[in-house]
Amino acid sequence: MLRGLVVAGALLVGVSAVMAQDAVKDAAKDAQATMKGNGKNAAVLAAIVKGEKPYDQAAVDAAFAQFNETAKKLPTLFPASLKGVKLDGDYQPSPKIWENRAGFDEHAASFGKAVAEAKSKVKDLDTLKASFTDLGKQCLGCHETFRVKM
Repeated sequence: MLRGLVVAGALLVGVSAVMAQDAVKDAAKDAQATMKGNGKNAAVLAAIVKGEKPYDQAAVDAAFAQFNETAKKLPTLFPASLKGVKLDGDYQPSPKIWENRAGFDEHAASFGKAVAEAKSKVKDLDTLKASFTDLGKQCLGCHETFRVKM
């Protein structure tokens, strides 16, 4: 009977470890997918701003919808379990996210506010140009502090 309890306990520990690893992998995939979505949508808006593509309100609205989702997710997008985890790609979350969580959360809130303001203002190319510059500053400010190039 004792042997059965030891085996069952060992199995539970093993299953818990696998579940924890899966949760970290899922968190990493979510963070990367979110940031790649931001990059894709920023590229769409940049092409419109540069005159490479015609102004398209549906594309603008889709980009802002995705940015808004990111703003909502940012406070929880980089849980403590991701600290030190190597993600795919050239950029990694900086340890500063966890060392200065209040600063990271402040950037996240600022980004959310900028997205909401831009979303309410953008109705044509001129308003997109003005708002896109402000949004770019928000992204760059966070990336300079809380992202590292590998």
